[in-house]
Formats: sequence, structure tokens, C-alpha cells
Amino acid sequence: MPITRRHLLATAAAVPLALAADAPKRVTVADLDRVLKQPVLTLAAVKAPVKVASIELLRNGATFLVRARSTDGAEAVAVANPAKMAVVYPHFLKDVAPVFVGRDARDLETLLWDVYRHASNYKMQGIALWVCVAAVEMALLDLLGRVANRPVADFFGGAKRRDIPVYFASGNRGNTPEAEVEHLRKLVADSGVTALKFRLGGRMSRNADAPPGRTEAIIPLVRKAFGKDFTLYADANSSYDAAEGIRIGKVMEEHGYAFYEEPCEFDDLWATKEVADALTIPVAGGEQEFSLHRWKWTIANRGVDIVQPDLHYGGGFIRAAQVARMAAAAGMPVVPHMSGGGLGYLDVIHFASWTPNAGPHMEFKGNATLPVVCATSSLKCENGRVRCPTGAGFGVTIDPDFVKKAVPVKAT
Repeated sequence: MPITRRHLLATAAAVPLALAADAPKRVTVADLDRVLKQPVLTLAAVKAPVKVASIELLRNGATFLVRARSTDGAEAVAVANPAKMAVVYPHFLKDVAPVFVGRDARDLETLLWDVYRHASNYKMQGIALWVCVAAVEMALLDLLGRVANRPVADFFGGAKRRDIPVYFASGNRGNTPEAEVEHLRKLVADSGVTALKFRLGGRMSRNADAPPGRTEAIIPLVRKAFGKDFTLYADANSSYDAAEGIRIGKVMEEHGYAFYEEPCEFDDLWATKEVADALTIPVAGGEQEFSLHRWKWTIANRGVDIVQPDLHYGGGFIRAAQVARMAAAAGMPVVPHMSGGGLGYLDVIHFASWTPNAGPHMEFKGNATLPVVCATSSLKCENGRVRCPTGAGFGVTIDPDFVKKAVPVKAT
């Protein structure tokens, strides 16, 4: 009888948890509700209230900055998701940022619920809302860190590692397999990385490949080009129905791939679970998930094997930490999706530094293009790793001249 993931789960469930700490564990929604009730932040180091005096949205070219100031004169600047903030900024200015002004930043976890309810923001539930909330949350976490002169990691239980292994991710789709292999060789050259990810299928294409036959050809070709010891991941970006997703997954299994990302339409939780149940290769997903209720269902029902919350799309570090904690209860790793632009890759590096069940590699799409200064890290991939900054807050400072040239964004 073929060994499927469902069989492995049944076997793991019979093993005492103390002996199967890294094995899948059966959890219920009630178990996960108990996880969600636990506070995320540890803020004992912030002795006095940090009352928020103002939250501004600034723009310099394609970069959106969120500047938070306290009534005591402390200041922090965070980088918002550039592509999405360019679309949703009126919502940020009108219905999100004002909720936090005049409040104590130490109440950040409570404020996430308050902003959800404010002015029926829950009716905007989705990336449009949570990208805005994440931008504020990141600015306030940095503000708290600067006030306390402590790294943000201390608020999440403390850093457990500094040098974070990364995988390089290619965004190409539609080129020939041979052209993609050459691109991947150049992408990883002299980087020291031992893992990479490329794209399959046609992106939300209902089983159409781009171009026809590319996927079946590229899976064995990349393995041959990089050898048996290189860790390979591939992302289908919602290309397949369950049957085709299973077929492609079996090709990946044959060639020793380490995970298979988003085989089915991202919100078809049932088709994704069907694929995951039929395969032994781990199935990853969740980059566009923003509902903690659906995360509960996915984790309790083992709809994926690897959870991939996006720190911007999903509403920030606190909510991503809640997803990671639920995953840990189920013996599942977390490999956050990295939304492009800004300082997204550093957000992922920070998250991985304090998250116990972070996966073996984090996503990397290139070094910072913003003018930032950091005394504790080059902020670059070196020997396959990125060193996580330390220091107050997130440990980086955006060039003051760049901030000075940014202009306030006004609601239309």
C-alpha cells in the first residue's frame, strides 16, 4: 500500500508527544482556541505608558513610510508594503491609523481587535485591511523597542538565532526550462545558498501551463542542474485543481523536492487538503490567508503541512505569531511568505529569529534597495544566510534624508 501523508499522520498520532516533538500532532479547534487566548507580547521592559501622539503616512517615490511619534517625543519609522499601500492608502488614513492615536502602544494586542471593529472595518476583511494594520503595528513595535532600548525580539520571547539560512526565490514564469535554469544559476552564484524556489504552472490558470509542457520538463531539469544535495522548492501559485495538483506533486516527489507551494486556488482549502493528503511531499500554503478562523481550520484539519503567513498581508507580526503558535501545537513548521518590496525580507528574518518552529530556510528576493543603516548586520545574504539586526526596535535606521524628502500622503 502506498504510504501517504494521511497514513503518516495516523501513525504519528499514536506516538507519545514527548517522543514525537517534530512529528505531526493531532489538534482540535478547541486546542487552537486555547493557543489563541494566550498573550503574544511580553512588554515588562516597557515600564511606562507609550501614548501615541501621531501616525503619519509618508511617500518617497514608490516607498511608503509610517512614522509614529509618542507624546514623550520618541519616534519610529516603518516601511509599509509598497504595492498594496499604493492602492489602499485612503483606508489607512481614514479608518485604520486614527484608531491607534491617543492610545498606549503597550495595548497593541487589544488594539488589533479594536481596529477590526472600528467603523465596520471587519467588512473590509482581507489584504486591504490587514496591510494597513500591519504597517501601523510594525511602526508601534519599533517605537516600543526604541523607548525601552530593547530589540523587538524581546517582546516575542527573545531571539533564538541570529544567522538565518535563506532560499533564493525566482519570480519567473513563462520562460523555457533551459532559460530558467540559467537564471537560477546566476541567482544563486556566489551566494552560498543551498536552497532555491521557482515557479510552476500558469498562476490561477485552471491547469494551463505557461508554456505547455514547461512544468513537467523543468522539475527534473532543475534537479539535474543543482544535484541531489540542493534543497528545491516550487510554487504553483494556485495553478491546479486537485487532480492535476496531485499529478504534478508526484513528479516533484520523484525528484526529491522539499515542498510544494499553493498547488490549488489559495482559498480552495478542501482541494489543497486533498492534494496534501494524497502526497508525501510537504504542501505549503497560506500567503494570502488573513482569517485566523480559517487558519484554525487549516491547521486542525491538516490542510497543509507548512504554514506560510505573510507578515504584511496577514496583519503583522502578532497575528503571524499566533499562526506560528497554532502550527507549533500541531507539530508544523512555519515559513513566512515574503511580500516583495520595502524591507519585507528583513521582516521575515526578524520573525524567524524568534520563532521556535521556523523552517530551515526563509524566503529571500534580494538585498535592501532602501537607504538603511545597520550597525549589527550587513543586511545582505552572505554564505547563504542573512544576519538578523540587533539593537533597539528592529535595529535599522532609514536614512534621515530619505525620510525628510518623503511627503505626507493625504486621503482623497
